[in-house]
Amino acid sequence: MSLLRILILFLLMSSSLQAHSQELKFIFGEVLDVSNSTPLIGANVYWEGNSSSGVVTDLDGKFQLPSLTFPGKLVISYVGYERSVRSINQKDAEKPIRFFLKPEAMSLDEIIIQERRPDEQLKNMEMGKASVPIETIKNIPALFGEVDLFRSLQLLPGVQTAGEGTTGLFVRGGSADQNLVQLDGAPVYNPSHFFGIFSVFNPDGLKSVDLYKGNMPASFGGRAASLIDVSLREGNNQQIRGEGGIGSVSSRLTVDGPLFGKNSTFIISGRRTYADIFLGLSKNESIRNNKLNFHDLSGKLAFVLGEKDKISISSYQGSDFLGLDRAFGLGWTNWVTAINWSRVKSEKFFFDLQGYHSLYNYSVEFDDPENGFEWSNRLSESGVKAIWTAIPNSKTQLNWGVHSQYYHFAPVDLDPVPGSAITPIVTNPKNGLLNNLFVSAIYEISPKLSAEGGLRWGLYNQVGNGVDYLYREGVPGPRVEITDSLRFGTLENMKFYQGLEPRIAIRYRINDFFSVKTAYNRNFQYIQIASNSSAGLPIDRWILSGRYIEPVRSDQISLGLFHNFDQDRWELSIEGYYKDLDNVIDLRNGAQVLFTDKVETELLAGKGWAYGTEFLLRKNIGKTTGWLGYTWSRAWRKIEGVSLGEAYNPRFDRPHDVTLVLNHEFSSSWSAGLTFLYTTGQAVSYPIGSYRVDNQSIPLYSEFRNLDRFPDYHRMDASVTWKNADKGRKWRGSWNFSIYNLYGRKNPFAYEFRQVFNDDITFDGLDGDIVSARPGVVMTYLFTFLPSITYNFKF
Repeated sequence: MSLLRILILFLLMSSSLQAHSQELKFIFGEVLDVSNSTPLIGANVYWEGNSSSGVVTDLDGKFQLPSLTFPGKLVISYVGYERSVRSINQKDAEKPIRFFLKPEAMSLDEIIIQERRPDEQLKNMEMGKASVPIETIKNIPALFGEVDLFRSLQLLPGVQTAGEGTTGLFVRGGSADQNLVQLDGAPVYNPSHFFGIFSVFNPDGLKSVDLYKGNMPASFGGRAASLIDVSLREGNNQQIRGEGGIGSVSSRLTVDGPLFGKNSTFIISGRRTYADIFLGLSKNESIRNNKLNFHDLSGKLAFVLGEKDKISISSYQGSDFLGLDRAFGLGWTNWVTAINWSRVKSEKFFFDLQGYHSLYNYSVEFDDPENGFEWSNRLSESGVKAIWTAIPNSKTQLNWGVHSQYYHFAPVDLDPVPGSAITPIVTNPKNGLLNNLFVSAIYEISPKLSAEGGLRWGLYNQVGNGVDYLYREGVPGPRVEITDSLRFGTLENMKFYQGLEPRIAIRYRINDFFSVKTAYNRNFQYIQIASNSSAGLPIDRWILSGRYIEPVRSDQISLGLFHNFDQDRWELSIEGYYKDLDNVIDLRNGAQVLFTDKVETELLAGKGWAYGTEFLLRKNIGKTTGWLGYTWSRAWRKIEGVSLGEAYNPRFDRPHDVTLVLNHEFSSSWSAGLTFLYTTGQAVSYPIGSYRVDNQSIPLYSEFRNLDRFPDYHRMDASVTWKNADKGRKWRGSWNFSIYNLYGRKNPFAYEFRQVFNDDITFDGLDGDIVSARPGVVMTYLFTFLPSITYNFKF
């Protein structure tokens, strides 16, 4: 009945707002680049003589502006483009208006790195949000010359990494599975290639990326830490264009253009590594038969159906495989598809409908005649989201909608090879149905004070078919007796959870140069990862909330001061936060989660908390651009049964983090980039001794977790780029020379505590005489001074 009441309320709001929108007059339109019809994000739109009440264009280059007495002059301006002034009469305002701006010749002093108005951070309600322009990402020095989205996000305050060469993100004390990574609204369950060394997103095909660390909009949910919202760009509607690159590890190509005239466009982007090709050229058979490759392919079709409707279809497919000859194989595949329909119902009323499906397959195989097997698993999420947006007046914006998600985690398959001593296992599927209702409103109380309020209501059911095991005294454990089991039919309710997620934000603009913002967010997360590795592995086991595993709850409060100076060329922000977590899971000591149907017996749940302060100084305009960031933060967990019930730091707790990103334009052809990163070492557990079993030395660890740390991590990267500045050429090329770890710092990736024979860490003691043996510690590091070269092109 409560659900019915809310749906009726939504319908009443929709009807009243449509009626109200007919009383108020707005004009709406879009601002485009005249050369390729690309939407211009953050263009200023205002009536001549009344710039203070103007608006800026959104991510699609669109705007809505209150109309004045006709006729009037409308002004459109955008940095780097010629200003446009057009007379608007009553007839012009009856339909969407398109404005095409012409790029102007830019001096080096006018180079910008942002895609929004200069004072946007002072005016908007967003807090804990970071938007990194794609062009900025491409200018950051990269590992192997491979420009990477996630590695760029790691350079922002409040974002930690799992270690050297990985793209895993840990945001404000949250674990990697607490980030919602989505592509055009569809979730991506494993957003990495090569065990986290590269992310799955090809920057050439991207339009934008937004990272929400704090004030997440009410229309998003399902994760406790952050939202990483990635959008594919649309093709231009003028002519076929392309860009790509040939690098040390992989090559890529992106092509876009009109499909069936100017009202439909396409873009397709592909990338593939050729490591396996090089392996095949080896004279060593054991190396030649190894396999190591990844590829990804993404595309988007967009159709403009008249003046009010637009449909887009996006898809991504990516695959990885690592195979060691006659020994081991590991592979995983992502396939994501999303369909979006946008409709402008009136000047002030909009509707968006989205459907998506995300599929993730992963497997591991051991080729051994005695203990060989193939293990595989599959999970998927399908969803539908509808959003209504209303702008009843220039001070108010309303959003409401519904989001339904269906999770399906297939049974684990374990198939022994013929003759193997491994016993097959039988597991049961896991299914979940999550329905969300949400509503939010932004209201400008006064020119200085604005507020945003939102509420998301999640209704979660674990549903059949499936099996629940009953344990003695109702508490699962590895040695607890199973007293019974319950089997459920298709879509039969197994366990129900619900939770309200309030979102509140307030912004007070002290003057033209200072703003203060505060926000509170609550999120529930109904799926988690059970893993022995904080870095994240492709075969990590995803777990649905159910009888014994409750959803994660996260509450975060944040406060920030924002300042612009030197004519908005510089931005300064200082944000503090405190986050409280409940029902976070961790593994028992020695837990095995891959080969069991009773995964709840290997898990423990408890509380967590995190707090910190983030500092960011950013220069957006000029010959030299970039940012300096510093984060002081702490993350804690307290779980009964782990670390003797005492609070401990997870591996990604790194109190101090400093990042510096610089890019300098020497001329229209030459530019250089430099990054520096310093962070406290990871929290780890070193052995406190050893014991012997069957003549093997086994490390002995303390019952307290993560009391030790790796040495502090630091690294500097540099790059130089030369490009053909002649824009009149049909083919324009550029060369990028980059060095990863410029001064060759040997940052530890892992430590191994073992016997060292003959004072030689490469000698295993199996072949040859053992002269001496002693306990030793062997450090593994991945990359020191690593140069690379990449050729990029556009046509």
